[in-house]
Amino acid sequence: QDKFVLDSSLDYRGRIPLRISTGSWRASLFIVVIEFGERLSYFGISTTLIIYLTTVLQQDVKTAARSVNYWAGVTTLMPLAGGFAADAYLGCFNTVLASTVLYVSGLLLLTLSRAVPGLKPSGSSDRVHEIVFFLAMYMVSVATGGHKPALQSFGADQFEDDHPGERKQKMSFFNWWNFALCCGCLLGVTVIVYVQDHVGWISADIVLTSVMASSVLVFVAGRRFYRYRRPVGSPLTPLFQVICAAFRKRGRDYPTEPESLYEVPAKHGRLLCHTPKFRFLDKAAILEGEEEEEKENPWLLATVTRVEELKLIINMIPIWLTALPFGICISQTSTFFIKQSTIMDRRIGHAFVVPPASIYALSAVGMIATVVFFDRVLVPVLRRSTGDGERGGIGILRRIGIGMAFSAASMAVAAAVERRRLRFSAAGGGDGGGSVLWLAPQFVIMGIGDGFALVGLQEYFYDQVPDSMRGLGIALYLSVIGAGNFLSGVLIGVVDRVTRKTGKSWFGFDLNSSRIDRFYWLLAVL
Repeated sequence: QDKFVLDSSLDYRGRIPLRISTGSWRASLFIVVIEFGERLSYFGISTTLIIYLTTVLQQDVKTAARSVNYWAGVTTLMPLAGGFAADAYLGCFNTVLASTVLYVSGLLLLTLSRAVPGLKPSGSSDRVHEIVFFLAMYMVSVATGGHKPALQSFGADQFEDDHPGERKQKMSFFNWWNFALCCGCLLGVTVIVYVQDHVGWISADIVLTSVMASSVLVFVAGRRFYRYRRPVGSPLTPLFQVICAAFRKRGRDYPTEPESLYEVPAKHGRLLCHTPKFRFLDKAAILEGEEEEEKENPWLLATVTRVEELKLIINMIPIWLTALPFGICISQTSTFFIKQSTIMDRRIGHAFVVPPASIYALSAVGMIATVVFFDRVLVPVLRRSTGDGERGGIGILRRIGIGMAFSAASMAVAAAVERRRLRFSAAGGGDGGGSVLWLAPQFVIMGIGDGFALVGLQEYFYDQVPDSMRGLGIALYLSVIGAGNFLSGVLIGVVDRVTRKTGKSWFGFDLNSSRIDRFYWLLAVL
């Protein structure tokens, strides 16, 4: 049994995979590398987007922030569609491959929009450039929608849940996945941003396009080592079948014994045990009438496992909703946090000037340090002291809660720093007011929050969804960030209208005529 992987995975030839030659770290390393390349490209263009919009396209700070929020929102909500396609029709491998090709195409078009004379911004052609530029950006956005959930789910699929050793490795996989993510982010907001600032936008675009094109080759090179799962059709259909069957039998009495509910033998796949929550759904598994006729029609009769899968989805809704304020806080790091750095003193010593978006690296540093500390120091110590051999007493929900607390602290610190900056500027301290290093605490604290909450959300949604919805599980975690970005854009509009009626809007043309500090306090309270 230990020789083969018996979790319905297949090798690249369609056979039951050998444990010794497939999956585990030998396969997931290829996947971690392509994640590194994708995050390098993503953060290389996303962290400077607000700078490009306000300097090249001449948008005011409020409009630019909302443009970034909506683009980031689409980018992190599209994984819901990408995860669905991977689970239902294409499979993770094909989804990642197609998405990466689209990603490269978007980056290539972005390069052309800034390089080709008829497309690059030059007064009369600004409108044409804007159309092509946003088309390229949203191509990247759609590609990310297929890339993110399918790639991470594919990486986690390389570890068998029912094998103790591999399940333990999978917990570390999520941590080191985020380590690679942060390393890509770190280089994206330092090296790539430096190239954009000192060499040019076109040169940086060429580098990013080359990196993603190389990622395709790396991903395909690991093909023989991967474990694959066949797509099983729409994972949402069985959920609707449970609802329909339960509604049809709404007049039936609850069964006195859960054992009387319908279930298939264990040989049909991993089964879920009955739970007492949402008992009205249990009626979908009540046998009545002609048993054989019912068993052949899933709209009339559902198994206990199908009912429990729907219960798992319902149980996730409160967690998703309560994580939305965290998503709103995250969205500020790529908008107002970055814009603040553009008007502050960015000199380090006498010669070196930090590129504006490079300050984002501090958030990545905070997350990397937190992930490494959590995985290599905190959990092993707590395992020995608590006797909890798996998590060391820090459950997933507790980890998420700790991260959300850090995000609120980051907003409070950001509010205090912005208030100090405004006073310094008003007192004659220059147009921006203060050193860019004043922003370091808010970035680092937010990075620490990400190290706890983001990893926790990834693990929670991946573990809680049914086996047939792994891709959607990853997409659900990303949708928290996506919905947070959209809500941030909506919140900016609402606050702008409300404060304008009371006298002066919190959002002026630039930061010095705005009161972003009050907006940060509002987010801290939320």
